[in-house]
Amino acid sequence: MTEAPSSADAPIDPARAARRALRQRLLAEREAFLSSPAAAAASLALAAALREVIAELQPECLGLYCAFPSEFNAVAALAADRRFADLPLALPYARRVPKAMEFRRWDGAAPGVADECGIGSCAGTVVVPDVVVVPCVGFTDAGHRLGYGGGYYDRWLAAHPEATTVGVAWSSGRIDPSTFAAEPHDIPLALIVTEQGPR
Repeated sequence: MTEAPSSADAPIDPARAARRALRQRLLAEREAFLSSPAAAAASLALAAALREVIAELQPECLGLYCAFPSEFNAVAALAADRRFADLPLALPYARRVPKAMEFRRWDGAAPGVADECGIGSCAGTVVVPDVVVVPCVGFTDAGHRLGYGGGYYDRWLAAHPEATTVGVAWSSGRIDPSTFAAEPHDIPLALIVTEQGPR
């Protein structure tokens, strides 16, 4: 009797495999960049650029994120500017089954809970920020984002097209269009901010 093929024998989706390889390369390059002498100045430049973009947008509620060690810390960048002292904030909370993400009102204190993906969040009421800062592993000139592969932001953005989305990335994360084909679920961000400024 022939056995059913295991998941390990299942055909690999070439597009998904290509994205996974691209993501791994960009993450490795990001780690290397953050160990370089240029990282400190780039962080200051990115913080300044993000602050000016947020000030211009004048959000009523700003969605942020709890940064991974190699991600740009948008929370710290904005906390250093008194213009945002009274700005209502929110953090995402992700659920694994079914996959979904919501934003919860946040008081700016250290995240008190972890979501189902183990990322810092909070226990506030569910809100819909009008401006959302989105971390990017990579990005295209057309505003498409390469994230971590979970699809959480894609789902939230599809459900809330009225939100203004501000991607945050290092300029080294720019993706050559020949290596990244946008798919139907890929929603372009309104703009991307790097240490070189908004684009």
